[in-house]
Amino acid sequence: MLKDMMPHFELFQPSSLENALDLADRLGDDGWALAGGHDSFNSFKNRSTQIHSAIDLAGIAELQGIRETTDGVEIGAMATLTEVERHPLIRERYGLLADAVGQVASPQIRNSGTLGGNVCQDTRCWYYRFGLSCYRAGGNVCYADAPEAMNREHCLFGANRCVAVTPSDAAPALVALDASMVIRSSSGERVVRAEDFFMEPSRDIRRMTVLKPSEILTTIQIPAAWAGAKFYFEKVADRKAWDFALVSVAAAIKVNGNTIEDIRIVCGAVQCIPRRLTAVEQAVKGSPQNEQTAERAGAMAVRGARPLNYNHFKMPLMENLVKRAIRDA
Repeated sequence: MLKDMMPHFELFQPSSLENALDLADRLGDDGWALAGGHDSFNSFKNRSTQIHSAIDLAGIAELQGIRETTDGVEIGAMATLTEVERHPLIRERYGLLADAVGQVASPQIRNSGTLGGNVCQDTRCWYYRFGLSCYRAGGNVCYADAPEAMNREHCLFGANRCVAVTPSDAAPALVALDASMVIRSSSGERVVRAEDFFMEPSRDIRRMTVLKPSEILTTIQIPAAWAGAKFYFEKVADRKAWDFALVSVAAAIKVNGNTIEDIRIVCGAVQCIPRRLTAVEQAVKGSPQNEQTAERAGAMAVRGARPLNYNHFKMPLMENLVKRAIRDA
């Protein structure tokens, strides 16, 4: 199934966002917005993705940079992961995001990979990536949800024909920080909250995000409301570097004395979207930040999980990550 051969395609390199949006509008489904390219090129080779034209966004100044605003910070979608990880403002006020992007892949990939590309990448399910005609690829079967399937990296929650998970390390942190995604097209602009940006298979099994073919993610906005809160991020993977999460957790907590006043906690790699644990959040508000609260939160986090044949280990792993997030943030 591995092709390892790049298909022919026409490459456009616009120098302005306006030109890129005109191209995206004109090309429609035949156009592919290209950020860092790591995920895209892999997909072109291994999935036999039918690409006719690619729009390289690297030369567009409007999509670059990290800027302080009156209500927080704005990050260009083409800002590299290394820029985000090292930026003084991000490290000082939004360390959760710096920690998360600092664990993406390897230093070489972080130097060229982008924040926008990381949150928009496709799922890593090997049946889908290697070109099988599964539900997500337009077929009528999920190869990962079969008795003999290898599905140790797949979902615990939210399965709907597809059992793949989101691979983005940055996504849980952005949802925990209540970020917003600014999306542009030739007809205008819309702003979508990060937790609504990712697409569940029950809504549209062919897409991972709400982005339409004619749209481009331009910036990510993080509000000042969570600046300087207590943060916790942890990612567990088979290897420490250059690997995708088996389970991850991102938490932002506001504490008064030893009492949890507000909290947002999100797990990655357990669902097709970053899984915000709203029931856990409500349960621990007003509680002391201690071992007992952490134990209760961890047990609640895995309620309703439906493991597959080979991913039962994700349940105690998720439970313990949530415990540590509550206790150690």
